[in-house]
Parts: sequence; structure tokens; C-alpha cells
Amino acid sequence: MSEQLPPSDSDLTPVEPASDLTPVEPPATPEEKPKPHSVRLVVFDDLKRSRLTVFFRLLLLLPHLVWQYIWALAAGGCVIINWFVVLIMGRSPEDLHLFLVRVLRYRTHLISYTFLVSNPYPRFFGREGDHPVDLEIDGPERQPRLVTLFRLVLAIPAFLLAYVFLFVMSVVAVIGWFVAVVIGRMPKGMRDLSAYCLRYEAQTAAYLMALTSRYPSFSGTPTT
Repeated sequence: MSEQLPPSDSDLTPVEPASDLTPVEPPATPEEKPKPHSVRLVVFDDLKRSRLTVFFRLLLLLPHLVWQYIWALAAGGCVIINWFVVLIMGRSPEDLHLFLVRVLRYRTHLISYTFLVSNPYPRFFGREGDHPVDLEIDGPERQPRLVTLFRLVLAIPAFLLAYVFLFVMSVVAVIGWFVAVVIGRMPKGMRDLSAYCLRYEAQTAAYLMALTSRYPSFSGTPTT
């Protein structure tokens, strides 16, 4: 039998045990998506247009123009009351908020119909889901009092831009009127451009009415 040799010093080199405390890098978390605006335009329009109602659209609007004037008279006082309440309490009362939301939603339905962004004749009560171009508006939220105090001043740039967007919608509607009378459809690109302008205009109106403290946004597209 061969004689076993004693282990050499190289064989006795201590081996460091694996540490259980080795720091582990946390998994990368996905970037948080920006919070959606509290006023969102929803579009379920199918681009079809009735040639007859397009041709007589201005005449068909007459009953709504009278009704809109009545709504505007009632909403004007409520907007002033809402501004003072938000300035003092920091948020809108639930019932007042819901009423002003319906006023704004009805106005959006009417503008949508006027500028050929949608085809069905709008109803008169501003209920959610009544029109293929609709508004989703979050409930009352906390609003900074300082922003509320200077809201009219802060809203001037957005108001001027919303006015420009309304002019763009007017130009698109004039061109779209001829197209829709001939082919019975609204081109998707023209409809989407008008819907984008309408979304910004509705967000500006909501900001002025103190329904939200979120400034009108350029980002995002109408939900379809």
C-alpha cells in the first residue's frame, strides 16, 4: 500500500464561505405612467355623416342655441359660486360639481355636432354616454387656493390657444361640410384634428369653471 503524504500548505488554503449578505440589486421598476387628465374626451364616432343633416346643420342647431343660452344663464351664477366655494373650502360641493359637469358635457356635445366631429343629433341634458363624442370628468378634487385665486390670469394663455383651436375647427368644418355632403363620411384625419382641438377647449373650460386644477394639456389623444 502506498503511504499517504501529509497535505501541503497550498492544500490548506482556507476557502471563504459564500456570504448570504451579498447585496442584490432590486429589479428595475417600470416608469410610472403620468396620471391622466381629469377631463378626457371619449370618441366613439364611426365617421359616417348623414348628407341631409349635414346640409341643414345650421338650421337644426337653432333649438339648441336657445337651450344653450338658458343653460349659460344658469351656469354663469353657479360658476361664480363654485369659484368662491373652492377658494374658501378648497374643493367643489358634489352637487354643484355634477351640475357644472353636465353643463360642460352638453356644451361639448353641441360643439361636436356643430363642427361635424359627430353625426347624431345631441340630446338636451348632457348625460354621460348620450353622444359618440363625450366627456369623462373626475369627481371633485382638492384644489390649491392660490391657483384658484389667480385662475383667470393663469388661464389667459390657454384661453387664447383654445380660441385658435376653435378657429381651426371652423376651417376643418367648412371643408368637411363639402366632403361629407359628397361622400357621406368625415375623413378620419380631419375628425381626429377637430377632436384634439375640442379636447383642449373642454379642458380649458373646465379649468375656468374650477372643475379641476389641472391645466389644459397638449399631450394625450382622445380615447377611442
